[in-house]
Amino acid sequence: VQLQASGGGLVQAGGSLRLSCAASERLFSFYTMGWYRQAPGKQRELVAAISGQSTDYADSVKGRFAISRDSAKNTVYLQMNSLKPEDTAIYYCNYRVNVYNYWGQGTQVTVSS
Repeated sequence: VQLQASGGGLVQAGGSLRLSCAASERLFSFYTMGWYRQAPGKQRELVAAISGQSTDYADSVKGRFAISRDSAKNTVYLQMNSLKPEDTAIYYCNYRVNVYNYWGQGTQVTVSS
C-alpha cells in the first residue's frame, strides 16, 4: 500500500487546514488509519486515529481536529481547526495492518502566531 499525504501549508493561528491521505488500494475500515506528527527535536506522536466507526485523538487536539474516511476514494482526512503554533510539524498518515505499518511521505504544517 502506498500512501500520499497532501494539504499541508502555512496558516495563521486560528486558521484551518484539511490534510488528505490517498491510498493506492482499498483501505479496509477495520484496520487502523492514523495521523501522526513530528515537530523538530520531538518524537513522532499520534494525533488522531480511526478504526471502523471509532476515533481517537490526542488530548492536545481534541475538539479541534477531526479524522474521517471516504472509503470510495480510499482516502482519509484530517480536518484541523483553530490551529495553534504548537501544531507546527510534519504530519504523516499511517495504515496499520496487523504487524505491518505503511507510512505516507509527510506533509508540512506551519502555523504562524
